[in-house]
Amino acid sequence: MRKIFLIILLGSLLNAEAQLPVLKVSANGRFFQTSDRKPFFWLGDTGWLLFIKCNRDEAVQYLQTRKEQGFNIVQVMVLHGLQAKNVYGDSALINQNVADPVVTKGNSFSDSAAYDYWDHVGFVIDEAAKRGIYMALVPVWGSNVKDGKVSVKQAEAYAKFLATHYKNKSNIIWLNGGDIKGSDGMDVWKMIGNTLRKNDTKHLITFHPRGRYSSSEWFHRESWLDFNMFQSGHRTYAQDTSSHEKNHFGEDNWRYVNTDYKLKPVKPTLDAEPSYENIPYGLHDSTLPRWKDADLRRYAYWSVFAGGAGFTYGENAVMQFHTIGDKDANFGVNKNWKETIHAPGANQMLQTMKKTNTIIYWQRKGRTML
Repeated sequence: MRKIFLIILLGSLLNAEAQLPVLKVSANGRFFQTSDRKPFFWLGDTGWLLFIKCNRDEAVQYLQTRKEQGFNIVQVMVLHGLQAKNVYGDSALINQNVADPVVTKGNSFSDSAAYDYWDHVGFVIDEAAKRGIYMALVPVWGSNVKDGKVSVKQAEAYAKFLATHYKNKSNIIWLNGGDIKGSDGMDVWKMIGNTLRKNDTKHLITFHPRGRYSSSEWFHRESWLDFNMFQSGHRTYAQDTSSHEKNHFGEDNWRYVNTDYKLKPVKPTLDAEPSYENIPYGLHDSTLPRWKDADLRRYAYWSVFAGGAGFTYGENAVMQFHTIGDKDANFGVNKNWKETIHAPGANQMLQTMKKTNTIIYWQRKGRTML
């Protein structure tokens, strides 16, 4: 009996350790803090296809490595496409309808019929919590909405499912949108945001926009949007000349912070997708030079010095969990993710941010650093 009690007690302690404090916006509206009022600096990584491409062991390997490198946020898609299947062959949806998730009875990994797509998502979220990592979840990638595959009614049912299914996990942030203009499917995005907020009052919500835009462009005054994020994007100064684009900030990601900082009401903002390490300039021409670790450090410094509440790093192979030979390779990826997870930029990012925070601290004290 004593042995059984100890096992139950150990299990309870492990579960308690996996519960992270919920994130909040600080009192001045500029930064993040935990629910127990400790400052929180967002140091994110883009692991977009983590739920789809990685098995349990690989997911743990990825999360453990990022923990050791100092990351505390992972940005990931819940649904990349409506036909989504994970590495175990489990489909997310019935007939590619977001309002009809495939949910089976039970969640034991030893029972393939019980362990479904959503159980795998839950497993990864829990493993992240054990490592002090928050999961920033994109409910459905923007292209699905832009292409008319998600109606407002379907979006409402799906957002309610997500909110009720995962709201008791403390390490969640909701990233509405997904590389998309808010004007492309505005009614759907508003429905998702409002439904998440109605059914989940604990977790932060924002919107992940397309390149060279901030969420503030469309949703700054929406009650469900707790903070802004922008995607400074992957273009060089010379490439950022599209006549149909509003902003032509090029590599000056600090300009997005300046714009958001002037808005009322006051909300935090951050660069949630600058150029990825090892990705070609402008994304699509693999013959062009590739962004390096020094570029990522520069983006981090510029945006945080301007007042950003954090920064998200990314690496080309890791963000799509690419293995040489994969048929779904994109953006000239030419390396394995298990190699580039140790890319120089990833290993340097924690020290980069520590230096940033030290400099900001001294500046606030009216001092200068050499």
